[in-house]
Amino acid sequence: MEKSKQAYRYRPVLFFVLSYLCTWIFWIPASFVSAHVATGLMLIGLLAPAVVSTVFVLASGSDVLKRDLKNKLVGFYKVRWGNVLLACLVFALIVVCSILLSLAFGQSPEQFSFTEDFSFTGVGIAGAFLTITLASILEEIGWKGYCEDAIGNYMNWFWESLLFGALWSFWHFPLLFIPGTYQAGLMVNPLYVVNFFVSAIPMGYIITWVYLVSDRSILACIVFHMLVNFLQEKIAMTPETKCVETIVVVLATVIIVAANREMFFETRHVGRLLETLSDAQETKGT
Repeated sequence: MEKSKQAYRYRPVLFFVLSYLCTWIFWIPASFVSAHVATGLMLIGLLAPAVVSTVFVLASGSDVLKRDLKNKLVGFYKVRWGNVLLACLVFALIVVCSILLSLAFGQSPEQFSFTEDFSFTGVGIAGAFLTITLASILEEIGWKGYCEDAIGNYMNWFWESLLFGALWSFWHFPLLFIPGTYQAGLMVNPLYVVNFFVSAIPMGYIITWVYLVSDRSILACIVFHMLVNFLQEKIAMTPETKCVETIVVVLATVIIVAANREMFFETRHVGRLLETLSDAQETKGT
């Protein structure tokens, strides 16, 4: 066990290089081909972080890391559903407050309704729901299976959230140029594009909060991610209101961080995350 604790060193830089490369190598060509082919290429690219994450863990030689991934994937007993429900209510409140604030800027109260269609095209309603579900599952397996811990091993969770949020945001960049995607629809106004990338950074803090208060459960993050994707797609917010929403998300992030200062700023795990995981596994008998 001691050898397993010490032999492996997290490699976040290599992880992001490979995740970006294995995603973008499919997403960039998707902007030059037919919609049908582009859909397949986008799906393959979406798989990349989850595949890279799983390979990193399985090839790590660390029994602790392998057991931890298994627990995060199938350890449903780990999910603290009260915390997940709280996180979902917080984001729903963010949406409501954003729409209410937007009314002062002349936006319509009809935003308190569901849209008929999804922002991305060519897949149908059933395909859109499947896309949202797959995106939530695959992204969280990739980012929570290895990535967040790999960064968090070298810094506190406050700085980890900032760095992860920025890198996660920029990972979406090629989608701007693929017709039919949500991101491509933002290209009508540079402000909408900037807002999309900026908004992902404070969301990095919120999703890290969900991850940590749910005992690092991937399932908890998937549920929250699905809710966020669904509300962003189906609530009839205008692009202008989504800019207001970014401000509200920042305010919510400040409150969450302030209320969880010990969680975000403690450094006891830095440089010894695997050891901490091993101790937890031994305590729980996993």
